[in-house]
Amino acid sequence: MPHKRLLISILILFCSVVSAQEDSGNPFTFKWKNGFKLTSQDNQIALKFGGRIMVDHAYLFQNDELNDSFGPLISKSGTEIRRARLYFSGDIYKNTFFKFQVGFAGDHVSLKDVYIGFKNIPIVGKVTVGHFKEPFRLSAINSSKYTTFLEPAQNIDFAQVRNNGILLSNNFLNRRLSAQFGVFRNADNNSKDILADDGYVIGGRVTGLVINEEEKNHLLHLGAAYSYRNPESKEYSVAARPGVHLAPKYLATGSIENLDYVGLTNFESAYLYGAFSFQGEYLSASVNTYSNTYKFSNYYGEFSYFLTGESKKFKGSYSGFDGVTPNKNFGGNGKGTGAWEVALRYSETDLTDKSVLGGNQKDIALALNWYPNPVTRLMLNYVWADVEGKGQGNYLQGRLQIEF
Repeated sequence: MPHKRLLISILILFCSVVSAQEDSGNPFTFKWKNGFKLTSQDNQIALKFGGRIMVDHAYLFQNDELNDSFGPLISKSGTEIRRARLYFSGDIYKNTFFKFQVGFAGDHVSLKDVYIGFKNIPIVGKVTVGHFKEPFRLSAINSSKYTTFLEPAQNIDFAQVRNNGILLSNNFLNRRLSAQFGVFRNADNNSKDILADDGYVIGGRVTGLVINEEEKNHLLHLGAAYSYRNPESKEYSVAARPGVHLAPKYLATGSIENLDYVGLTNFESAYLYGAFSFQGEYLSASVNTYSNTYKFSNYYGEFSYFLTGESKKFKGSYSGFDGVTPNKNFGGNGKGTGAWEVALRYSETDLTDKSVLGGNQKDIALALNWYPNPVTRLMLNYVWADVEGKGQGNYLQGRLQIEF
């Protein structure tokens, strides 16, 4: 019932704003541009309303060896609402910004980005307070609306994406150098349900545009980040799927106890040149207990090419990639084909060290993405996974998504 009341309240607010445009004396303009935008005539207030829906279906296949190691699959196919979100965001008087985003995926409601911030502060740049993405991993910073594959690489599983805290961020040298630094209450050190308090996290990230030729859409982005995590529970664990959300988690460290701290180091890169793009990262986890230090890692590289000539766009250090606009939308007067993208990714995750036998897994993923228009996408992924010494699996997964 509370979930229904929340949704109804959002709809009432939206309808009220829309109906208010009928008043000719209202100093606001309302328009659609891949989402609803409300802007005051003096440009002092800019509001956005929107959301996304992602529907996934997957077919899962395990060989006999994997069945013996982990047991047969409960179901060899499945469908899920991977994401269903609504958001309301805005910039006020050119110095204050906010966002409220709620997710309805699965059978529960969860808060995503919920924050208030101030910008244009001398030296500091921006200050953000609330619940938002930690400045760590390009795969996590990229919006799920614009990822090349249905799921990000397994470096996403080493720590939660969002946390409660305060973030300082700024750009230098005409946005060619960027830095973010955040302090968080460690609400969730093992990627499970958000807890009220479990220690603290300190993290920072520095990125630079080594090449930035906008007219040629030629860009080279490099970055490094570090996250110091000190959970009060004195426990840490990592578990990972083979790039398909409906697949089992074959890799798992189990709970590592008597923890002193966890240090996560990440290196990232992104390269764009016309229709071609590359993204890659290497993450190293140092899990320090009072008696041992365990080393785990993940790395991946993914390549993408647009058969119809489109190019990806890089929004910025703390935003990642933007959406794709087809050269010609599918159908309509232009009788276009939309945008077609093919992609390949290789990923390897190692969660075995000393007495922790979390496993080693290698993934190869192929992707075919069709963008009939700027807000709709159909995605098809084929993933082959090799769990070292345990067996192999194959997975075919598709997604239909829309943003509004």
